[in-house]
Amino acid sequence: MHKHVEWDDPGADSVMRHFEKDPMGHSDPGAGDILSARYQGAVVRVKVAAYVESTSIGEVAAIIAINNGRRMKSHGKLTLGDTVRLPDAARALEPRIGQAQEEEDDGEVEGEN
Repeated sequence: MHKHVEWDDPGADSVMRHFEKDPMGHSDPGAGDILSARYQGAVVRVKVAAYVESTSIGEVAAIIAINNGRRMKSHGKLTLGDTVRLPDAARALEPRIGQAQEEEDDGEVEGEN
């Protein structure tokens, strides 16, 4: 049985939106592929076991904090190894880890007041 997950909206990082403009399109995920999504602000990687009706079914392979890249064993109600359903609409491109912190630091020099 799979765990029901309320995935974050991928917004500008949407995989489907990205491939909309690609003339080559994209192929459906297959067994063994690793997909990414967002859950409560963290990156979740899912190892696909099956793909049915625009939804991947697989195991949570990694949970990663976006701000520092720290890997977690659990986050919210999600734990490594959980079986989840990941709709294509929730798939997200991988962010640059630490991007949020770097954006906050732009233009600031330590020690300057």
